[in-house]
Amino acid sequence: MKSEFLSIEAFNEKLQQWRGKQIKVSKLELHDLDEVTISLDSVTYEKNDMRLDDYEGLYTLQLNGDGTIQTGTSNAQPLPSALYEIPLEADALQEFNGEQFIVSTTRGVYKIELA
Repeated sequence: MKSEFLSIEAFNEKLQQWRGKQIKVSKLELHDLDEVTISLDSVTYEKNDMRLDDYEGLYTLQLNGDGTIQTGTSNAQPLPSALYEIPLEADALQEFNGEQFIVSTTRGVYKIELA
């Protein structure tokens, strides 16, 4: 399938349609792969006006719902809270190919798909 780049508004509109479904988020950051499975209750955003450094994104995409996380070396563990955050900078790229989202930031690449 052909990927299309999305504005943050179009990305949000499409991702909101996955509320109530089980999703999988794969994060590749600094050669480290984590996989999170979430029962997606809601999608929210937060602006980080009080960031201490550039490691924190200007905005945070918040995937709300119960889930589990699996890192490369451990078995799946429950998420510490019913919230998974993806930091977003102003130059983050959001793509959608009809089946999965790819969010590319200077920190890492996140793939979001139905589980």
